[in-house]
Amino acid sequence: MHPSIHAQTQPDKPAYVMAGSGETVTYGQLDARSNQGAQLFRSLGLQPGDVIALLMDNSPRFFEITWAAQRSGLYYTCVSTKLTPGEVEYIVKDCGAKAFITSPGLDAIAEAVASLIPGVRLFRTGGGRGAFEDFEAARDALPATPIADETAGSDMLYSSGTTGRPKGVKPALSGGPIDAPNALQTMAQGLFGFSGDSVYLSPAPLYHAAPLRWCMTVHRLGGTVVVMEKFDPETALALIETHKITCGQFVPTHFVRMLKLPEAVRAQYDVSSIRSAVHAAAPCPVPVKEQMIAWWGPVIFEYYAGTEGNGFCWINSENWLAHRGSVGQAVLGTLRICDEDGEQVPPRTEGAVYFEGGPAVNYHNAPEKTAESYNQHGWTTLGDVGWVDEDGYLYLTDRKSFMIISGGVNIYPQEIENLLITHPKVADAAVVGAPHEEMGEQVVAVIQPLDWASDQTALAEELMAFARAHLSHVKSPKRIDFMAELPRHATGKLYKRLIRDAYWSKGDSRIV
Repeated sequence: MHPSIHAQTQPDKPAYVMAGSGETVTYGQLDARSNQGAQLFRSLGLQPGDVIALLMDNSPRFFEITWAAQRSGLYYTCVSTKLTPGEVEYIVKDCGAKAFITSPGLDAIAEAVASLIPGVRLFRTGGGRGAFEDFEAARDALPATPIADETAGSDMLYSSGTTGRPKGVKPALSGGPIDAPNALQTMAQGLFGFSGDSVYLSPAPLYHAAPLRWCMTVHRLGGTVVVMEKFDPETALALIETHKITCGQFVPTHFVRMLKLPEAVRAQYDVSSIRSAVHAAAPCPVPVKEQMIAWWGPVIFEYYAGTEGNGFCWINSENWLAHRGSVGQAVLGTLRICDEDGEQVPPRTEGAVYFEGGPAVNYHNAPEKTAESYNQHGWTTLGDVGWVDEDGYLYLTDRKSFMIISGGVNIYPQEIENLLITHPKVADAAVVGAPHEEMGEQVVAVIQPLDWASDQTALAEELMAFARAHLSHVKSPKRIDFMAELPRHATGKLYKRLIRDAYWSKGDSRIV
Protein backbone atom coordinates (compact mmCIF):
# COMPACT_ATOMS: atom_id res chain seq x y z
CA MET A 1 0.00 0.00 0.00
CA HIS A 2 1.38 3.34 -1.05
CA PRO A 3 0.07 6.67 -2.38
CA SER A 4 1.67 5.90 -5.74
CA ILE A 5 -0.74 2.97 -6.09
CA HIS A 6 -3.73 5.15 -5.31
CA ALA A 7 -2.49 7.70 -7.84
CA GLN A 8 -3.06 5.07 -10.51
CA THR A 9 -6.54 4.02 -9.36
CA GLN A 10 -7.96 7.32 -8.03
CA PRO A 11 -5.70 10.18 -9.17
CA ASP A 12 -8.28 12.90 -8.51
CA LYS A 13 -9.08 11.85 -4.94
CA PRO A 14 -7.78 14.31 -2.30
CA ALA A 15 -4.79 12.89 -0.46
CA TYR A 16 -4.95 15.84 1.92
CA VAL A 17 -6.70 19.15 2.41
CA MET A 18 -5.25 22.12 4.28
CA ALA A 19 -8.00 23.17 6.67
CA GLY A 20 -7.20 26.89 6.73
CA SER A 21 -6.38 27.65 3.10
CA GLY A 22 -8.49 24.91 1.58
CA GLU A 23 -5.61 23.89 -0.70
CA THR A 24 -6.13 20.32 -1.84
CA VAL A 25 -3.44 17.94 -3.08
CA THR A 26 -4.74 14.90 -4.94
CA TYR A 27 -3.10 11.51 -5.08
CA GLY A 28 -2.09 12.20 -8.67
CA GLN A 29 -0.42 15.46 -7.66
CA LEU A 30 1.22 13.91 -4.59
CA ASP A 31 2.65 11.11 -6.71
CA ALA A 32 4.01 13.45 -9.39
CA ARG A 33 5.51 15.91 -6.93
CA SER A 34 7.06 13.22 -4.75
CA ASN A 35 8.58 11.69 -7.89
CA GLN A 36 10.06 15.06 -8.78
CA GLY A 37 11.33 15.43 -5.22
CA ALA A 38 12.98 12.03 -5.43
CA GLN A 39 14.60 13.07 -8.72
CA LEU A 40 15.88 16.22 -7.00
CA PHE A 41 17.35 14.28 -4.09
CA ARG A 42 19.19 11.96 -6.47
CA SER A 43 20.46 14.97 -8.44
CA LEU A 44 21.94 16.28 -5.19
CA GLY A 45 23.84 13.01 -4.80
CA LEU A 46 21.65 11.68 -1.98
CA GLN A 47 21.59 7.89 -1.85
CA PRO A 48 19.62 5.37 0.23
CA GLY A 49 20.49 5.82 3.89
CA ASP A 50 21.25 9.54 3.59
CA VAL A 51 19.28 12.05 5.65
CA ILE A 52 17.31 15.23 4.99
CA ALA A 53 16.02 17.54 7.75
CA LEU A 54 12.74 19.47 7.67
CA LEU A 55 12.02 22.57 9.74
CA MET A 56 8.50 23.28 8.53
CA ASP A 57 5.10 24.43 9.73
CA ASN A 58 2.06 22.41 8.71
CA SER A 59 2.34 23.14 5.02
CA PRO A 60 0.91 21.66 1.80
CA ARG A 61 4.49 20.87 0.76
CA PHE A 62 5.24 18.80 3.90
CA PHE A 63 3.97 15.45 2.63
CA GLU A 64 5.27 16.02 -0.88
CA ILE A 65 8.74 16.10 0.69
CA THR A 66 8.37 13.23 3.15
CA TRP A 67 6.95 10.93 0.47
CA ALA A 68 9.75 11.98 -1.90
CA ALA A 69 12.26 10.96 0.76
CA GLN A 70 10.38 7.74 1.52
CA ARG A 71 10.49 6.56 -2.10
CA SER A 72 14.17 7.53 -2.33
CA GLY A 73 15.30 5.34 0.56
CA LEU A 74 16.19 8.40 2.62
CA TYR A 75 15.72 9.19 6.28
CA TYR A 76 13.63 12.31 6.91
CA THR A 77 14.18 14.06 10.23
CA CYS A 78 11.33 16.42 11.10
CA VAL A 79 12.44 19.08 13.57
CA SER A 80 10.25 20.97 16.02
CA THR A 81 9.66 24.58 15.01
CA LYS A 82 9.68 25.52 18.71
CA LEU A 83 13.40 24.90 19.21
CA THR A 84 16.17 27.46 19.39
CA PRO A 85 18.72 27.74 16.57
CA GLY A 86 21.28 25.92 18.70
CA GLU A 87 18.89 23.05 19.36
CA VAL A 88 18.05 22.75 15.67
CA GLU A 89 21.75 22.87 14.80
CA TYR A 90 22.44 19.95 17.12
CA ILE A 91 19.76 17.76 15.54
CA VAL A 92 20.75 18.61 11.95
CA LYS A 93 24.38 17.79 12.68
CA ASP A 94 23.68 14.72 14.79
CA CYS A 95 21.42 13.10 12.19
CA GLY A 96 23.95 13.90 9.46
CA ALA A 97 21.49 15.72 7.21
CA LYS A 98 22.78 16.62 3.77
CA ALA A 99 19.82 18.84 2.92
CA PHE A 100 17.80 21.21 5.12
CA ILE A 101 14.34 22.36 4.03
CA THR A 102 12.25 25.07 5.67
CA SER A 103 9.00 26.90 4.99
CA PRO A 104 7.78 30.52 5.08
CA GLY A 105 7.14 31.93 8.52
CA LEU A 106 10.28 30.34 9.96
CA ASP A 107 12.81 32.56 8.21
CA ALA A 108 14.36 34.04 11.36
CA ILE A 109 15.25 30.72 12.95
CA ALA A 110 16.08 29.07 9.60
CA GLU A 111 18.51 31.83 8.65
CA ALA A 112 20.14 31.63 12.08
CA VAL A 113 20.56 27.87 11.65
CA ALA A 114 21.93 28.23 8.10
CA SER A 115 25.12 29.86 9.31
CA LEU A 116 25.65 27.00 11.79
CA ILE A 117 25.44 24.08 9.32
CA PRO A 118 28.00 24.73 6.58
CA GLY A 119 28.04 22.21 3.76
CA VAL A 120 24.33 21.37 4.02
CA ARG A 121 22.18 22.21 0.97
CA LEU A 122 19.53 24.74 1.97
CA PHE A 123 16.02 24.91 0.49
CA ARG A 124 12.92 26.94 1.24
CA THR A 125 9.41 26.21 0.04
CA GLY A 126 7.40 29.16 -1.23
CA GLY A 127 10.40 30.74 -2.97
CA GLY A 128 14.09 31.14 -2.29
CA ARG A 129 15.44 33.60 0.23
CA GLY A 130 19.01 34.49 1.12
CA ALA A 131 21.11 31.34 1.27
CA PHE A 132 18.04 29.17 0.69
CA GLU A 133 17.23 27.86 -2.78
CA ASP A 134 13.67 27.74 -4.10
CA PHE A 135 12.61 24.15 -3.41
CA GLU A 136 9.64 24.05 -5.79
CA ALA A 137 11.60 25.61 -8.65
CA ALA A 138 14.40 23.07 -8.26
CA ARG A 139 11.93 20.20 -7.93
CA ASP A 140 9.57 21.19 -10.74
CA ALA A 141 12.43 21.37 -13.25
CA LEU A 142 12.78 17.59 -13.00
CA PRO A 143 10.66 14.78 -14.49
CA ALA A 144 7.63 13.41 -12.64
CA THR A 145 8.64 9.81 -13.31
CA PRO A 146 9.91 7.43 -10.61
CA ILE A 147 13.63 7.21 -10.00
CA ALA A 148 15.20 3.98 -11.22
CA ASP A 149 16.28 2.74 -7.80
CA GLU A 150 13.22 3.27 -5.60
CA THR A 151 13.50 1.74 -2.14
CA ALA A 152 11.73 2.40 1.15
CA GLY A 153 13.03 5.16 3.39
CA SER A 154 11.94 6.01 6.92
CA ASP A 155 11.51 8.81 9.39
CA MET A 156 14.34 9.42 11.85
CA LEU A 157 12.84 11.39 14.71
CA TYR A 158 14.23 12.77 17.93
CA SER A 159 12.88 12.35 21.43
CA SER A 160 13.96 14.77 24.13
CA GLY A 161 17.02 13.77 26.15
CA THR A 162 16.97 13.49 29.93
CA THR A 163 20.19 15.52 30.10
CA GLY A 164 19.05 18.06 27.57
CA ARG A 165 20.30 16.41 24.40
CA PRO A 166 17.57 14.79 22.29
CA LYS A 167 18.01 11.20 21.14
CA GLY A 168 17.61 10.21 17.50
CA VAL A 169 15.63 7.05 16.81
CA LYS A 170 17.06 5.58 13.62
CA PRO A 171 15.34 2.37 12.50
CA ALA A 172 17.12 0.06 10.11
CA LEU A 173 16.00 0.50 6.51
CA SER A 174 14.32 -2.54 5.02
CA GLY A 175 15.94 -2.26 1.60
CA GLY A 176 12.58 -3.43 0.30
CA PRO A 177 9.92 -1.94 -1.96
CA ILE A 178 8.28 1.37 -1.16
CA ASP A 179 4.80 -0.17 -0.84
CA ALA A 180 5.60 -2.91 1.68
CA PRO A 181 3.14 -2.86 4.63
CA ASN A 182 4.33 -1.88 8.09
CA ALA A 183 3.18 -2.56 11.65
CA LEU A 184 1.40 0.78 12.11
CA GLN A 185 -0.62 0.26 8.95
CA THR A 186 -1.71 -3.16 10.18
CA MET A 187 -2.70 -1.79 13.60
CA ALA A 188 -4.51 1.20 12.07
CA GLN A 189 -6.68 -1.17 10.09
CA GLY A 190 -7.16 -3.90 12.68
CA LEU A 191 -7.39 -1.90 15.91
CA PHE A 192 -8.72 1.50 14.86
CA GLY A 193 -10.76 0.65 11.76
CA PHE A 194 -8.88 2.90 9.32
CA SER A 195 -9.49 2.21 5.63
CA GLY A 196 -9.38 3.76 2.20
CA ASP A 197 -12.67 5.47 3.03
CA SER A 198 -11.24 7.21 6.10
CA VAL A 199 -11.34 10.99 6.39
CA TYR A 200 -8.72 11.76 9.01
CA LEU A 201 -8.36 14.99 11.02
CA SER A 202 -4.80 15.92 11.97
CA PRO A 203 -4.88 18.72 14.56
CA ALA A 204 -1.24 18.67 15.68
CA PRO A 205 2.16 19.74 14.30
CA LEU A 206 3.34 17.30 11.65
CA TYR A 207 6.89 17.24 12.98
CA HIS A 208 5.71 15.11 15.92
CA ALA A 209 5.97 11.34 15.50
CA ALA A 210 2.29 10.47 15.88
CA PRO A 211 0.78 13.05 13.48
CA LEU A 212 3.43 12.36 10.86
CA ARG A 213 3.12 8.59 11.01
CA TRP A 214 -0.68 8.43 11.27
CA CYS A 215 -1.17 10.83 8.35
CA MET A 216 1.22 8.87 6.15
CA THR A 217 -0.54 5.67 7.18
CA VAL A 218 -3.84 7.12 5.96
CA HIS A 219 -2.09 7.92 2.66
CA ARG A 220 -0.93 4.32 2.43
CA LEU A 221 -4.52 3.20 2.78
CA GLY A 222 -5.89 5.72 0.27
CA GLY A 223 -7.90 7.88 2.68
CA THR A 224 -8.01 11.67 2.93
CA VAL A 225 -6.22 13.74 5.58
CA VAL A 226 -7.53 17.13 6.71
CA VAL A 227 -4.56 19.06 8.13
CA MET A 228 -5.11 21.86 10.61
CA GLU A 229 -2.42 24.52 10.33
CA LYS A 230 -3.08 25.33 13.99
CA PHE A 231 -5.44 23.77 16.48
CA ASP A 232 -8.55 25.65 17.56
CA PRO A 233 -11.26 23.74 19.40
CA GLU A 234 -14.32 25.16 17.67
CA THR A 235 -12.63 25.02 14.27
CA ALA A 236 -11.90 21.34 14.88
CA LEU A 237 -15.58 20.67 15.55
CA ALA A 238 -16.58 22.61 12.43
CA LEU A 239 -14.13 20.59 10.34
CA ILE A 240 -15.52 17.33 11.72
CA GLU A 241 -18.99 18.36 10.59
CA THR A 242 -17.98 19.88 7.23
CA HIS A 243 -15.66 17.10 6.08
CA LYS A 244 -17.57 14.25 7.77
CA ILE A 245 -14.41 13.28 9.62
CA THR A 246 -14.34 9.57 10.47
CA CYS A 247 -11.13 9.40 12.49
CA GLY A 248 -8.38 11.51 14.01
CA GLN A 249 -5.51 11.47 16.45
CA PHE A 250 -5.60 13.80 19.46
CA VAL A 251 -3.83 14.59 22.71
CA PRO A 252 -5.73 15.13 25.96
CA THR A 253 -5.23 18.90 25.75
CA HIS A 254 -7.32 18.91 22.57
CA PHE A 255 -10.11 17.15 24.46
CA VAL A 256 -9.87 19.61 27.35
CA ARG A 257 -10.12 22.64 25.08
CA MET A 258 -13.11 21.25 23.23
CA LEU A 259 -14.86 20.36 26.48
CA LYS A 260 -14.31 23.89 27.78
CA LEU A 261 -16.35 25.36 24.95
CA PRO A 262 -19.82 26.47 26.06
CA GLU A 263 -22.39 23.72 25.77
CA ALA A 264 -24.37 25.82 23.30
CA VAL A 265 -21.33 26.04 21.03
CA ARG A 266 -20.57 22.33 21.21
CA ALA A 267 -24.19 21.47 20.47
CA GLN A 268 -24.03 23.34 17.16
CA TYR A 269 -21.75 20.76 15.55
CA ASP A 270 -22.54 17.27 14.33
CA VAL A 271 -19.75 14.86 15.31
CA SER A 272 -21.68 11.68 14.56
CA SER A 273 -19.42 10.82 11.61
CA ILE A 274 -16.53 9.96 13.94
CA ARG A 275 -15.79 6.26 14.17
CA SER A 276 -12.33 6.37 15.75
CA ALA A 277 -10.89 9.19 17.87
CA VAL A 278 -7.42 8.06 18.87
CA HIS A 279 -5.50 9.73 21.68
CA ALA A 280 -2.05 9.32 23.18
CA ALA A 281 1.10 11.35 24.04
CA ALA A 282 0.05 12.15 27.62
CA PRO A 283 -2.10 10.63 30.36
CA CYS A 284 -5.73 11.63 29.95
CA PRO A 285 -7.48 12.61 33.19
CA VAL A 286 -10.27 10.14 33.92
CA PRO A 287 -13.01 12.81 34.12
CA VAL A 288 -11.98 14.22 30.74
CA LYS A 289 -12.13 10.85 29.05
CA GLU A 290 -15.47 10.06 30.68
CA GLN A 291 -16.91 13.30 29.31
CA MET A 292 -15.51 12.65 25.82
CA ILE A 293 -17.06 9.18 25.68
CA ALA A 294 -20.37 10.62 26.90
CA TRP A 295 -20.20 13.29 24.18
CA TRP A 296 -18.78 11.45 21.17
CA GLY A 297 -19.85 7.95 22.09
CA PRO A 298 -17.73 4.78 22.51
CA VAL A 299 -15.39 5.81 19.68
CA ILE A 300 -12.48 6.94 21.88
CA PHE A 301 -9.37 4.77 21.54
CA GLU A 302 -6.12 5.14 23.44
CA TYR A 303 -2.65 3.79 22.94
CA TYR A 304 0.66 3.88 24.77
CA ALA A 305 3.87 3.81 22.76
CA GLY A 306 6.96 5.87 22.09
CA THR A 307 8.91 7.20 19.15
CA GLU A 308 11.22 4.23 19.75
CA GLY A 309 8.47 1.80 18.70
CA ASN A 310 9.56 -0.94 21.10
CA GLY A 311 6.02 -1.83 22.14
CA PHE A 312 2.39 -0.78 21.82
CA CYS A 313 -0.60 -0.92 24.17
CA TRP A 314 -4.18 -0.32 23.06
CA ILE A 315 -7.61 0.09 24.63
CA ASN A 316 -11.08 0.89 23.30
CA SER A 317 -13.88 2.76 25.08
CA GLU A 318 -15.70 -0.34 26.33
CA ASN A 319 -12.59 -1.85 27.91
CA TRP A 320 -11.52 1.51 29.31
CA LEU A 321 -14.87 1.98 31.06
CA ALA A 322 -14.22 -1.37 32.73
CA HIS A 323 -10.57 -0.45 33.49
CA ARG A 324 -10.71 3.31 34.01
CA GLY A 325 -7.31 4.94 33.87
CA SER A 326 -5.66 2.11 31.96
CA VAL A 327 -3.73 2.68 28.73
CA GLY A 328 -4.54 -0.83 27.56
CA GLN A 329 -3.10 -4.24 26.91
CA ALA A 330 0.03 -4.90 24.87
CA VAL A 331 -0.56 -5.74 21.21
CA LEU A 332 3.11 -5.35 20.20
CA GLY A 333 5.59 -6.88 22.60
CA THR A 334 4.81 -8.47 25.97
CA LEU A 335 4.43 -6.24 29.04
CA ARG A 336 6.81 -6.82 31.89
CA ILE A 337 6.81 -4.74 35.10
CA CYS A 338 10.20 -4.94 36.77
CA ASP A 339 11.79 -3.95 40.05
CA GLU A 340 15.06 -2.05 40.39
CA ASP A 341 16.99 -5.27 39.71
CA GLY A 342 15.22 -5.80 36.40
CA GLU A 343 13.18 -8.75 37.66
CA GLN A 344 9.46 -9.13 36.96
CA VAL A 345 7.05 -8.30 39.78
CA PRO A 346 3.49 -9.62 40.40
CA PRO A 347 0.32 -7.88 39.14
CA ARG A 348 -0.64 -4.63 40.88
CA THR A 349 2.96 -4.04 41.92
CA GLU A 350 4.46 -0.79 40.70
CA GLY A 351 7.70 -0.90 38.74
CA ALA A 352 9.46 0.04 35.53
CA VAL A 353 7.49 -0.71 32.36
CA TYR A 354 9.34 -3.02 29.94
CA PHE A 355 8.42 -4.73 26.68
CA GLU A 356 9.67 -8.17 25.80
CA GLY A 357 9.90 -9.32 22.19
CA GLY A 358 9.18 -5.96 20.62
CA PRO A 359 11.34 -4.12 18.06
CA ALA A 360 14.85 -3.24 19.14
CA VAL A 361 15.70 0.19 20.56
CA ASN A 362 18.62 1.99 18.98
CA TYR A 363 19.48 5.60 19.73
CA HIS A 364 21.63 7.24 17.06
CA ASN A 365 25.13 8.16 18.26
CA ALA A 366 24.14 7.32 21.85
CA PRO A 367 25.23 3.76 22.69
CA GLU A 368 25.07 4.47 26.41
CA LYS A 369 21.42 5.55 26.13
CA THR A 370 20.66 2.48 24.04
CA ALA A 371 22.26 0.24 26.66
CA GLU A 372 20.29 1.93 29.46
CA SER A 373 17.00 1.04 27.78
CA TYR A 374 17.70 -2.72 28.10
CA ASN A 375 17.74 -4.93 31.17
CA GLN A 376 19.58 -8.21 31.66
CA HIS A 377 16.74 -10.13 29.97
CA GLY A 378 16.93 -8.06 26.80
CA TRP A 379 13.62 -6.33 27.56
CA THR A 380 13.38 -2.63 26.68
CA THR A 381 11.92 0.36 28.53
CA LEU A 382 11.09 3.98 27.83
CA GLY A 383 11.67 4.75 31.49
CA ASP A 384 8.02 4.88 32.53
CA VAL A 385 6.67 3.52 35.78
CA GLY A 386 3.38 1.67 36.20
CA TRP A 387 1.62 -1.55 37.06
CA VAL A 388 -0.58 -4.15 35.38
CA ASP A 389 -3.72 -5.79 36.67
CA GLU A 390 -4.54 -9.49 36.51
CA ASP A 391 -5.98 -9.06 33.01
CA GLY A 392 -2.79 -7.48 31.67
CA TYR A 393 -4.06 -3.88 31.51
CA LEU A 394 -1.33 -1.30 32.04
CA TYR A 395 -1.72 1.70 34.36
CA LEU A 396 0.97 4.39 34.24
CA THR A 397 1.73 5.98 37.59
CA ASP A 398 4.76 8.12 36.88
CA ARG A 399 6.69 9.87 34.15
CA LYS A 400 10.17 9.18 32.92
CA SER A 401 12.28 10.54 35.76
CA PHE A 402 9.73 13.29 36.41
CA MET A 403 9.39 14.20 32.77
CA ILE A 404 6.87 17.02 32.31
CA ILE A 405 4.13 16.58 29.70
CA SER A 406 2.56 19.92 28.84
CA GLY A 407 -0.08 19.94 26.11
CA GLY A 408 1.18 16.59 24.84
CA VAL A 409 4.79 17.82 24.56
CA ASN A 410 7.51 16.01 26.52
CA ILE A 411 9.76 18.34 28.54
CA TYR A 412 12.73 17.12 30.54
CA PRO A 413 13.62 19.18 33.63
CA GLN A 414 17.36 18.48 33.71
CA GLU A 415 18.21 20.74 30.77
CA ILE A 416 16.31 23.62 32.36
CA GLU A 417 17.95 23.02 35.75
CA ASN A 418 21.39 22.88 34.16
CA LEU A 419 20.80 26.31 32.65
CA LEU A 420 19.29 27.98 35.72
CA ILE A 421 22.11 26.84 37.99
CA THR A 422 24.56 28.81 35.85
CA HIS A 423 22.87 32.11 36.74
CA PRO A 424 25.04 34.04 39.19
CA LYS A 425 22.18 34.65 41.63
CA VAL A 426 21.07 30.99 41.84
CA ALA A 427 22.44 28.60 44.46
CA ASP A 428 20.33 25.60 43.48
CA ALA A 429 17.44 24.80 41.16
CA ALA A 430 14.77 22.17 40.66
CA VAL A 431 12.23 22.01 37.87
CA VAL A 432 8.96 20.09 38.18
CA GLY A 433 5.60 19.81 36.51
CA ALA A 434 2.73 21.41 38.39
CA PRO A 435 -0.95 20.90 37.55
CA HIS A 436 -2.46 23.13 34.87
CA GLU A 437 -6.15 23.03 33.92
CA GLU A 438 -5.64 23.30 30.18
CA MET A 439 -2.15 21.96 29.44
CA GLY A 440 -2.14 19.14 31.98
CA GLU A 441 1.14 20.30 33.47
CA GLN A 442 3.15 23.51 33.45
CA VAL A 443 6.88 23.98 33.97
CA VAL A 444 7.71 25.38 37.43
CA ALA A 445 11.22 26.25 38.57
CA VAL A 446 11.92 26.18 42.30
CA ILE A 447 14.97 28.29 43.06
CA GLN A 448 17.27 28.47 46.06
CA PRO A 449 18.64 32.00 45.70
CA LEU A 450 22.20 32.80 46.57
CA ASP A 451 20.88 35.65 48.72
CA TRP A 452 17.57 34.83 50.39
CA ALA A 453 17.07 38.51 51.23
CA SER A 454 17.18 39.56 47.59
CA ASP A 455 14.11 40.99 45.82
CA GLN A 456 12.47 37.74 44.72
CA THR A 457 9.94 39.39 42.41
CA ALA A 458 12.73 41.06 40.46
CA LEU A 459 14.80 37.85 40.51
CA ALA A 460 11.89 35.81 39.16
CA GLU A 461 11.50 38.24 36.24
CA GLU A 462 15.23 38.14 35.60
CA LEU A 463 15.30 34.34 35.57
CA MET A 464 12.27 34.18 33.28
CA ALA A 465 14.07 36.40 30.76
CA PHE A 466 17.28 34.40 31.18
CA ALA A 467 15.50 31.13 30.46
CA ARG A 468 13.63 32.47 27.44
CA ALA A 469 16.88 33.74 25.95
CA HIS A 470 18.41 30.25 26.02
CA LEU A 471 15.52 27.81 25.79
CA SER A 472 12.58 27.26 23.48
CA HIS A 473 9.29 28.70 24.68
CA VAL A 474 7.77 25.33 25.63
CA LYS A 475 10.69 24.56 27.95
CA SER A 476 10.87 27.96 29.66
CA PRO A 477 9.37 28.02 33.18
CA LYS A 478 5.86 29.44 33.40
CA ARG A 479 6.24 30.03 37.12
CA ILE A 480 9.19 30.55 39.46
CA ASP A 481 9.00 29.92 43.20
CA PHE A 482 11.66 30.09 45.90
CA MET A 483 12.87 27.89 48.76
CA ALA A 484 15.48 28.74 51.35
CA GLU A 485 17.05 25.31 50.79
CA LEU A 486 16.11 22.56 48.37
CA PRO A 487 15.63 19.07 49.87
CA ARG A 488 18.89 17.31 49.04
CA HIS A 489 20.37 14.24 50.69
CA ALA A 490 23.91 14.44 52.03
CA THR A 491 24.97 12.45 48.97
CA GLY A 492 23.67 15.26 46.75
CA LYS A 493 20.51 13.50 45.57
CA LEU A 494 17.60 15.88 45.10
CA TYR A 495 14.31 14.65 46.52
CA LYS A 496 12.32 16.11 43.66
CA ARG A 497 9.24 14.07 44.53
CA LEU A 498 8.82 16.14 47.71
CA ILE A 499 8.76 19.32 45.64
CA ARG A 500 6.49 17.98 42.92
CA ASP A 501 4.03 16.39 45.35
CA ALA A 502 3.62 19.69 47.18
CA TYR A 503 2.17 21.22 44.01
CA TRP A 504 -0.06 18.30 43.16
CA SER A 505 -1.47 18.06 46.69
CA LYS A 506 -2.58 21.68 46.39
CA GLY A 507 -3.96 21.32 42.89
CA ASP A 508 -7.63 21.12 42.06
CA SER A 509 -8.24 17.73 40.46
CA ARG A 510 -11.16 19.05 38.43
CA ILE A 511 -9.89 19.60 34.89
CA VAL A 512 -13.18 20.63 33.30
